[in-house]
Amino acid sequence: MTKSSQRRAVRDYRERLGGKGLSRFEVLTPEGDKELIRSLAKRLIRNDAEAARIRQEISRSVLGEPASRGGIFAALQRSPMAKGEAELELQRSFDSGRKVDL
Repeated sequence: MTKSSQRRAVRDYRERLGGKGLSRFEVLTPEGDKELIRSLAKRLIRNDAEAARIRQEISRSVLGEPASRGGIFAALQRSPMAKGEAELELQRSFDSGRKVDL
């Protein structure tokens, strides 16, 4: 059983971390990835431009590409039809249709 002074020290430590916007948690990982995860955590703690880039890359890799708005519209704007490069005849001849006996 831990002594009350030890519990208080742990509580105070966690409060200080929380004040810095950090949290402490345990991660299960294969032995070979331990140093990778530690170095990644150390880089993310810096919270600088490099950390933001790493977060973005990891998010894209793990969570998949985020859905972006306007993707279809952008694709249509890139098409030859929108640029006026397509040589299409868009006029249709009018035909009254065929006679059907009912």
